[in-house]
Amino acid sequence: MVLLLAIHGDWQEKARREVIDIFGNQIPNSEEISKLKIMTMIIYETLRLYGPSNGMMRRTESDVQLGKLILPANLDLLVIHAAPHHDPQLWGDDVHLFKPERFAEGIAKATNYNAGVFCPFGLGPRNCVGMNFATTETKIVLSMILQRYTISLSPTYVHSPIPYITVQPQHGIQVMLESVYNDA
Repeated sequence: MVLLLAIHGDWQEKARREVIDIFGNQIPNSEEISKLKIMTMIIYETLRLYGPSNGMMRRTESDVQLGKLILPANLDLLVIHAAPHHDPQLWGDDVHLFKPERFAEGIAKATNYNAGVFCPFGLGPRNCVGMNFATTETKIVLSMILQRYTISLSPTYVHSPIPYITVQPQHGIQVMLESVYNDA
């Protein structure tokens, strides 16, 4: 998220205004964190573009028909998240662009009420138990950063995400933080 906010200063400023409007310069609190609508849109779009995991392992318990395919029982499948997250038929021709406004009316509306289209933390009974914690933690940390700093991309940054156990920047993410206060 920090990378995308550094690249998209307009969204960084929208998120900063929202944070200041809700928290001022106070430490974010649990009662108000749910009011961060712009931040939520940014988080969802970041997860769509660069999800935390590459996919989900699943096993068929019985023969399953998937379109024209018949999958036999006890078949191990790796369901890759990037496939639906980056499908232009699902998200439009601008699928590779950072457009948090896709989620302005929530996940259901953004996915045309198709739960399988957006699944950065998995689906169903085996989805990530830390999903809500991770999202809340991200909102708190980013709120505290945006209250104090402007984030910009270092000229030395080279964009090279690699799939490992999670999607990771091959060379790290170099950003610069500048105080939003003139006297600092």
